Amino acid sequence: MANEKRPPVKLYYRIGEVSEIVGVEPHVLRYWETEFRTIRPQKSRKGQRIYSRRDVDKLLRVKDLLYNQGYTIAGARKRLRDGSTSVESTAEATPPAVAAPAVEPEVVELLKSVRGEVVGLLRELGEDVR
Repeated sequence: MANEKRPPVKLYYRIGEVSEIVGVEPHVLRYWETEFRTIRPQKSRKGQRIYSRRDVDKLLRVKDLLYNQGYTIAGARKRLRDGSTSVESTAEATPPAVAAPAVEPEVVELLKSVRGEVVGLLRELGEDVR
């Protein structure tokens, strides 16, 4: 979490400000509100979301759990519910989901080419190919 911006000291933040502070698009913030019930920004008279400093801190923790620690939504929700939200406690708690290794574009193209050849051969043999 060392890379995120520190929020300016304010009582309330608009969604655009929070989006910039947390480093995700506004639609991601709105989605996280539906998944993490403890994140409940107030609404202005015009219906705009107004986030408290506590909301911003929770969103920064959610981002860390999901993006840096590798937790799923359900895993991050459980971490927040259990109260173990610091980087140290999340790293020690449960191993995060393992991300698939990156694949070079050349390998992807080679695999597509081989697949095309196999599909062609199967069609020649009269096999049903999806």
